[in-house]
Amino acid sequence: YAALVTRLKGQVIKISPSSTQYINPMDINSNYSEEDNPIALKSDFILSLCELVVGGKEGLQPVEKTVIDRCVHQIYQTFFENPIPERMPILEDLYNALLQQEEKEARHVATALEIYVKGSLNLFNHRTNVDVNNRFVCYDIKELGKQMKKIGMLIVQDQVWNRVTINREASKATRYYIDEFHLLLKEEQTAAYSVEIWKRFRKWGGIPTGITQNVKDLLASREVENIFENSDFIYMLNQAAGDRKILAQQLGISPHQLSYVTHSNAGEGLLFYGDTIVPFVDNFPKDTELYRLMTTKPNEVKEDAEE
Repeated sequence: YAALVTRLKGQVIKISPSSTQYINPMDINSNYSEEDNPIALKSDFILSLCELVVGGKEGLQPVEKTVIDRCVHQIYQTFFENPIPERMPILEDLYNALLQQEEKEARHVATALEIYVKGSLNLFNHRTNVDVNNRFVCYDIKELGKQMKKIGMLIVQDQVWNRVTINREASKATRYYIDEFHLLLKEEQTAAYSVEIWKRFRKWGGIPTGITQNVKDLLASREVENIFENSDFIYMLNQAAGDRKILAQQLGISPHQLSYVTHSNAGEGLLFYGDTIVPFVDNFPKDTELYRLMTTKPNEVKEDAEE
C-alpha cells in the first residue's frame, strides 16, 4: 500500500520507533464534534488512550477518569484562546497538568504516561510534522512493536476522525480503508472506537471500509454485529470451510449462494448490498496502468519494477 500511495503522489506516514515522522494524538480542530463543545468528544478519546496506557483488567477508576477529564478541559481551553498550530497541546501538556492535581490518582496516571512522554516510548509526544492534508494518506504502523501497536491504532483512528470533520466542513467525503481490520477488533478500546466510527461516519461524509483475510478472528469480536448492522455493502471473496459456516449463520447465506465463495477463482465471490446478495465475476483487465499500480503478485511487481 505504501508503494502505491507513493506512486500516486500521496503521503505515506511511517509510524515506528525509529521514524522522524510524527502524528500528535492531541490534535483537535473546532469542528471535531457536532456539538458546540469539541473538547468533550476529544476527552472521550483521551480517556480511551489513557485506559490503554494504564492497563489492568478494570481499566481506569472513576477518580482517574475525573482528573483526566479535568486536565483535558484545562489544556484545550488554553489552546482555543489562541488556536495556532504552534500551541497545539502534546501528551506532555497532559502529563504536566496531571502532576499539578491534588489527587493521588492523578499522579498514578501521570506515572503510567511517563514512558510515553519522557521515556523510550515517546513516539507520540510530538506535534504532527507530516502532510495529513494530502488527498491520499497512508498510515503505516507495520513496524510498531507490540507495546505501541494498540496505542498506535487508536491514535490513527482519531487522526482520521480529525480529517473527516475538516473535510465535512469543506463539503468533501472521506474514504477510510483499514487493512487487517480484525486487529482493531481484538482490543476492547480500539474495537469500541471502531464501532463508534462506523456509526458516526455516515452523517459526517465518511466512508469506512474494513479489509481482512482473517474472517474467523473478525467474527470472534463481540463488536462485529454492530459493524455489520452499520455496513450497507460487503464484498466477499473465496472463504475457508470454517469461515463459510460462520458467515452463513451471521449473514443468512443460502447453500447455493455459498457455492460462489467455495473454491472460487480470483475476482469471484458475493456482493451484499442491503438485503440483496449478488454473485459476481470480476475479470479485471491486466493491461492497464491501474492494474499495474494495484497488483501485489510478486512476479508482476518485480516485472513492473524492472521496466
